[in-house]
Amino acid sequence: MKLSRRLVPDLAVLQAFECAARHGNFTRAAAELQLTQSAVSRQIRALEAQLGVALFERVRQRVVLSDAGRSLLPEVSRLLGQTEEVVLRALAASDGKTVLSIATLPTFGSRWLARRLPDFLRRHPGTVLNIASRGAPFDLAAEDFDLAIHYGQPVWARASCSYLCSEVIVPVASPALLAATDIAQPGDLRRGPLLHLDTRPKLWTEWFQAHAGEGLGAYAGNRFDQFGMIIAAALAGLGFALLPDYLIEQELAEGALRIVFDRPMTTDNSYYVVQPEGRQQRAAALAFREWLATQVSPRRPVPGAAP
Repeated sequence: MKLSRRLVPDLAVLQAFECAARHGNFTRAAAELQLTQSAVSRQIRALEAQLGVALFERVRQRVVLSDAGRSLLPEVSRLLGQTEEVVLRALAASDGKTVLSIATLPTFGSRWLARRLPDFLRRHPGTVLNIASRGAPFDLAAEDFDLAIHYGQPVWARASCSYLCSEVIVPVASPALLAATDIAQPGDLRRGPLLHLDTRPKLWTEWFQAHAGEGLGAYAGNRFDQFGMIIAAALAGLGFALLPDYLIEQELAEGALRIVFDRPMTTDNSYYVVQPEGRQQRAAALAFREWLATQVSPRRPVPGAAP
């Protein structure tokens, strides 16, 4: 779609509006922008004339946003942030390297992906990574990401999903908690204490039904809204936790956490690599997707495959 340049305001005008709105004062905005107060006032008047609305109202010794100004400010702030991001990415690639932008789930990124990235960069030395955390689907193309790592079902608007791995959950605890409790069989874990994830409150109940034949719910215990906090709580001995094994590889290897019973459970959802429409064939993104597949443990089965 061809832009109408008549409708696109000068970037400096938008900066003046955002700065004045943030300070509630044209003089302080002028000082930050290294302009005169009259120059900022002219830019604001030019934007108001273009839009046909008043963006500020004068109240005593300061200016406050009008209803129209309050409505416009979030979009202007977002646009300026995206413009800055474009420039930063261009600077990152100014030495001829390829910039690969990746969105990842926060805990997946910090506990699984980050420790493996040196291997990818050794294999692809001409690549610079731009990695951000996202907890839910968003518009990949609008935010200029090459791919995302998604947990759930293979559904994402205006994008394609490629299967990466299933999630394998195991019951774990700290050595100190295991030494202090009498646990002989899976059903004994019902006595707790149990640690729960807010977004998956039925996880322990499903595990007991699968491995202990328990028909009753298991909902009592402390609750957390991220796996990262549950890992920290388990390390501190606060309770037994059901955790994806890929998130606690180091803790298991070092003995900081132990698998209470080797009774893994595969969840209904899986992990997928998501790429926006029109970018599936970008060489750097394809290389990253193929590399990710080599990092997945063979223990995680493809959905629907025989055990």
